[in-house]
Amino acid sequence: MELRQLRYFEAVIRCGGFTRAATQLHVAQPAVSAQIQRLETELGVALMARTTRRVSLTPAGELFLTRVQRVLGELDAARGELAELAAVLRGRVTIGATEVLGPFDLPAALADFHSRYPGVALVLRCGLIADLLAGLDASEVDLVLGPIHTDLASRYSAQPLFDEQLVLITPPGHRLARERRLTLSQLREEPFVCLPPHSGLRAILDAAAASDGFEPVVQFETHSPSSIRDLVSSGLGVALLAYSAATTPGSPIAVHTMDPPPQHPPIGLIHHRDRRLTPAARTCRHHLAGSR
Repeated sequence: MELRQLRYFEAVIRCGGFTRAATQLHVAQPAVSAQIQRLETELGVALMARTTRRVSLTPAGELFLTRVQRVLGELDAARGELAELAAVLRGRVTIGATEVLGPFDLPAALADFHSRYPGVALVLRCGLIADLLAGLDASEVDLVLGPIHTDLASRYSAQPLFDEQLVLITPPGHRLARERRLTLSQLREEPFVCLPPHSGLRAILDAAAASDGFEPVVQFETHSPSSIRDLVSSGLGVALLAYSAATTPGSPIAVHTMDPPPQHPPIGLIHHRDRRLTPAARTCRHHLAGSR
């Protein structure tokens, strides 16, 4: 029994005749008839009842067709999976990541992915979440790792991975540096260091201050959480910052839990809902999601 005989048999039934099946298969009609006859001879049963107008299945043919469709379906699925694996082995994935990723160890996750798929080229871009989402819109980025804000547009698909929390930071030697817990209103007269107005962190600061009845004076705007920390450490102000950014090794600061703490969006994976991920990007997303 040959695979082409199974394909010819299935095509004849699906197309309703030998001529139409031969046309779809791009072979001569006598060749299709000959292979079906050989198949029936090998099986020792008639699979089809042939008339001048149509072809119908015998009871044995009905039973055999069910098995043939299952076999051909499995073979097509295997072919598709192998093609996808080949695409993964030679693909390219561009990942956009914010600096704040909670407890997620992105370098370790990427190193593990590379060890499994060494033929995949990885490109890492860092920035603020708004800029990275713009990269998704422009098809410059495949995946984004960063905060999932509540106002995330519906064109994105997001998978939360980790929780993050916010703390207050003050310079070493600040009058409140020894306090373990602070309210935001205790710093209402202080100059603040923060990200630009379009950033999620700035929106959180403004909303938290408004709920405490004041408007924060942001005298120093900067481009990244690590830069916020550096400026606060130098005595240029106080800041609201993600706990992971405040507690990693870096410039000395005093870290204070907040009462009450404003909510930080979860950290997760984001991709564009309307753009199909390549096999390599899809595999990378699955790997990163499983690296928590």
